[in-house]
Amino acid sequence: MQLRNRRKRARDIGTPLAAATCALLGQGVPAAVHAQELAPWEIDTSLLIYSESDGRVRDTSLNARARKEIKEEKFLDLTLAIDSLTGASPSGATPANVVQTFTTPSGESEYTVAARAQALDTSFLDTRTALSATWTLPVTRLALLSVGASMSDEYDYSHTGVNARLARDFNNRNTTLSFGVALANDTIDPVGGSPAPLTPMLGLAPTSKLGDQSKDVTDWLFGVTQVLNRHTIVQINYSLSQSDGYLTDPYKILSVVDPVTGNPVAGPLGTGRYRYLYERRPETRDKQSVYALLKHDFGGDVLETSYRYMTDDWGVDSHTLELRYRWSFAGNRYLQPHVRFYQQTAADFYRTVLFDGAPLPAFATADHRLGEFDGLTVGLKYGQPTARGGEWSARIEYYTQSGNASPGSAVGALANLDLYPDLNALIAQFTYKFGRR
Repeated sequence: MQLRNRRKRARDIGTPLAAATCALLGQGVPAAVHAQELAPWEIDTSLLIYSESDGRVRDTSLNARARKEIKEEKFLDLTLAIDSLTGASPSGATPANVVQTFTTPSGESEYTVAARAQALDTSFLDTRTALSATWTLPVTRLALLSVGASMSDEYDYSHTGVNARLARDFNNRNTTLSFGVALANDTIDPVGGSPAPLTPMLGLAPTSKLGDQSKDVTDWLFGVTQVLNRHTIVQINYSLSQSDGYLTDPYKILSVVDPVTGNPVAGPLGTGRYRYLYERRPETRDKQSVYALLKHDFGGDVLETSYRYMTDDWGVDSHTLELRYRWSFAGNRYLQPHVRFYQQTAADFYRTVLFDGAPLPAFATADHRLGEFDGLTVGLKYGQPTARGGEWSARIEYYTQSGNASPGSAVGALANLDLYPDLNALIAQFTYKFGRR
């Protein structure tokens, strides 16, 4: 009897929170909450296709997740992700009124960009494989501990990491406080080697290259989740991310132009190229963010809204506002529209171009991802259960992004060129959750 009671108390950890969460999601209470037998395998799979306009980046991603109760209230989560990326990636060089020729990252070939066209590196190609495992177990009647490890590998980049998270219930298990930490070490082995920062591209001639690079990342998370009532849950998180090491993108360059005409200037003698410099970023970055989430059940339909504010010591501030509304229909079918708005300021060292004759800055990048831009995502998702107790869903989303060049960049001929082209992308995903087995 005492053993059964202890098991029951262990399974009751977070029961009000779990029950309220499942009610908001339109699901039943998890088996771990009300069943004595070990939970069977839960397997989720998904296929995602991301495709940018104008022949830019295309990503095909396969994901699988398996979860199993190995022992009493002890769960193992395994995930596998395979990404295939192709297409053309912006190099950072600015458009010009003349034809431009660039060297591929390997330094063994070159490509040409038409006048007035965005400089896209068409040699972009990569495959990424990622694995992760998480072990979750109760450490007391009211606390859960999760520990995990992750690794990924691609042609020029590898990652290894470990993480831990502790969550404890309070207030009759209606409040959960959580603390998490993750440590990662990444190795960067660029195709053709790492270029020396702020040195010129030399065409097919020998270029000063550095060896492999690395960076360390430490992430901290502090959070609270509160059940306000049977229909409403609130979550607030604070996170801190600290990066140290090689944070430069070895494939990004900047154009050097005449400060009056805006035309590209000649490169080193004998190269037959215009002048382009490899970018350089600081070797440390601290990011802080605050995230707030509200979920409310309107008697079947569920509203989910969230807001995230991020700031870092590179001068980037961002705001993300997201809204989902889940309409429930007969047979546990649902339709869920989605809207996401994102706004970001530029990094302090973001430069659309560098001017010939001006002193070189300590850091500079023309990577649009560190520029000032707004992004909008709109989409729709449909899901329904399967006859065998699983679920399938499909979603399609459209993303559009527009940004601004750095102040003072549009000089001379550049005033009539698009220095920050708009980006449009289509996202499609199919997800299948197998019945418990």
